[in-house]
Amino acid sequence: MAKITKRSADAATPGEQEYFIWDDELKGFGLRVYPSGRKVYLAQFRAGGRVRRVNIGTHGALTAETARTEAMKHLSDVRLGGDPASERDRRKASPSMKEFGKRFLAEHVASHCKPTTQAEYKRSVELFINPKLGTHRIIDVARADVVELHQSMKATPYQANRTLGVLSVMFTVAHSWGVRTDGVNPCWKVKRYKEVKRERYLTADELARLGKVLRESTDEPEAVNCIRLLLLTGCRLSEIQKLKWEHVDLDASLLRLPDSKTGAKLVSLGKAAVDVFKGIAKITNNPHVITGKVEGQHLTDMQKPWRRLRKRAGLDNVRIHDQRHSFASDALELGEDLTMIGRLLGHTQVQTTARYAHLKTGPVRAAADKVADAIATALARTPDEDQSTTNESKAA
Repeated sequence: MAKITKRSADAATPGEQEYFIWDDELKGFGLRVYPSGRKVYLAQFRAGGRVRRVNIGTHGALTAETARTEAMKHLSDVRLGGDPASERDRRKASPSMKEFGKRFLAEHVASHCKPTTQAEYKRSVELFINPKLGTHRIIDVARADVVELHQSMKATPYQANRTLGVLSVMFTVAHSWGVRTDGVNPCWKVKRYKEVKRERYLTADELARLGKVLRESTDEPEAVNCIRLLLLTGCRLSEIQKLKWEHVDLDASLLRLPDSKTGAKLVSLGKAAVDVFKGIAKITNNPHVITGKVEGQHLTDMQKPWRRLRKRAGLDNVRIHDQRHSFASDALELGEDLTMIGRLLGHTQVQTTARYAHLKTGPVRAAADKVADAIATALARTPDEDQSTTNESKAA
């Protein structure tokens, strides 16, 4: 045994078998010499009742003094109850973010999420998370890494926030599976970009223009029927697009949806909506109300037909989902309360419905006019008028 230095390490010659040189000043610090001539610094210690070793680095890439400093850190950890070898093994066993993402999609998302949500998660993992974090081991990902990913997507703030949400779920699942055990989700407290909710509804004039286009568009009846039902029921696009006749109960004026964004629900139908259903012909061997070109399937693409229809109606900035907004805001203007509207739309929380409350400004403007007129009238009076009026009241 002798002190391991650059000179002694350089002088160590390879033999037929590997051998060790141990440092006489720092117990546990050594140099392993392989028959190939490769020389590796290491730290040796006893943990868990057995001898463990941790490689520090190759001689040449590391100096002897640097290796000694690293060995001291490992041996100090052991004296404090740590086990650097177990930590090394744990790191080696930790999957990369790309490997974990594949398992996450296959075992968690596929079992717990609806098909549309599965597609969104898959898109976030493969297009945004993997390119930035895919090679990182999941136990190594820190908040700074997440912030860097989020900020790299600042040009698309909505997608950045959705991706951050997916990443947060990934780390929560990683903890529940024991893949990450530090109890820290690096997505916590990462500030999301501000999202401005789009507020758009159809005015009476716009509805008239759209109605005219729907009556005249005889070349795509399936799309026309879909739009009519969206307008008259307030349903989400997927709920009408994938609707099957077995879920339509015209005698009870109900749609009995077995699955929606908020789970199973009943949708009450007005007479106008019932009339639309009665006017739709049932296609043999196709269970769907809104049928597609493929036998037995529903109409899978409503975006292209909608773009054609809205262009004819001069509604280029109106999305399909805005028709649901219109249903809610029209109900508010007709005097329905938020609880009733929430039931019509299938909301599980009144806060979700409340965001529609200010879409129609007519009733609010009327109330503002009424209050403002009363105050303006009071401001226009002179103090003498008010006093004389008060005296007359007392005399009476």
